[in-house]
Amino acid sequence: GVLSAGAPAALPKKIALSQAYPNPFNPVTTISYRLLEADYITIDIYDMIGNKVRTLVSQTQNAGAKSYQWNATNDLGQSVSAGMYFYTIQAGEYRDTKKMLFLK
Repeated sequence: GVLSAGAPAALPKKIALSQAYPNPFNPVTTISYRLLEADYITIDIYDMIGNKVRTLVSQTQNAGAKSYQWNATNDLGQSVSAGMYFYTIQAGEYRDTKKMLFLK
């Protein structure tokens, strides 16, 4: 729709984040997204209580389609426990979060 005069503009959507696939997964899932413009990207994975378990991506990237696999390990390379996890992608002020389920 058309914004009415004086309405605040929404933050531009810089990223189209897809649902992890497969989900539920064991032992590997793929996180895919499309970056609409070059930007510094971070993808972090969190457990149910909000602890960061893994930084998957932290770098400047060009626009385009990307995908990264997560093998259910933390930043130390140790396997995480089965359960629900959240993955968050951030580019500038834009942030999006989805969830995925790791089964053992």
